[in-house]
Amino acid sequence: MGTAKSKDGTAIAYDRAGNGPPLVLVDGALNSRAFGLNGPLAEILAGQFTVFTYDRRGRGDSGDTQPYAVQREIEDLEAVIDTAAGPAFVYGISSGAGLALEAACALPAKVARLALYEAPFVVDDSRPPVPADSIRHINGLLAGGRRAAAVKYFLREDAQVPAVFVALMPMMPAWGKLKAAAHTLPYDLAIMNGGQQGQPLPPGRWDSLTSPTLVIAGGKSPAWLRNGQQALAGALPGASHLTLDGQTHIVKPKSLAPVLSGFFAGAWDGETTSTSDIR
Repeated sequence: MGTAKSKDGTAIAYDRAGNGPPLVLVDGALNSRAFGLNGPLAEILAGQFTVFTYDRRGRGDSGDTQPYAVQREIEDLEAVIDTAAGPAFVYGISSGAGLALEAACALPAKVARLALYEAPFVVDDSRPPVPADSIRHINGLLAGGRRAAAVKYFLREDAQVPAVFVALMPMMPAWGKLKAAAHTLPYDLAIMNGGQQGQPLPPGRWDSLTSPTLVIAGGKSPAWLRNGQQALAGALPGASHLTLDGQTHIVKPKSLAPVLSGFFAGAWDGETTSTSDIR
């Protein structure tokens, strides 16, 4: 483990593996470098890249200097890229994709290529919008010491996990890890703020993006996620869009890794529609 220092002095813990061009992986909600999909993905990609996984602010071994601001998370990612002697390739999943996108717009000289997997934008009526007061509601639950209730609320209202599965989750081994990161849920909601109310993405919001970008959806993901990725790709300058056949929001690293390797290596670019286009 290494530690990078963010601009506000916060220590950001990271792991480094492999050899090759630097690649930073950004987790989504409730995940960390020790718990989530990016750890197994890093193991595969380490054969071609120097892969950095890190604990986002407030998680694992990283600090959590207050008050929170999305800009501070951008600076955290910048600190990891600087440790990697960037520019670096950047991949983000779920709300981590939202963070990676904001960072690429803010740090154009430091993000060489950008890959985004299912940033949870809600752009139509294919699902209910995320309640506009979600941050306030979750902060209220956390202030009352109700971490489990905060996680359940997020899973129901944001992630759209069916109620029966949410009810069963406290019996699962990972439940303790989810509760441990509950205080960071408002951070993820802040990153996605304004993009989950069932409205079209605002034109021009990301016009400063210069990094070649790939937006990926899972072929078996719900329609709202697939629609959001198509809309996002259309809103980003020159972005490519790809549907990863047979995958859901819980994407299998073995299926995703070859796509990321090809994109970051520059083996293919341009408009693509499914994984069959790049085989």
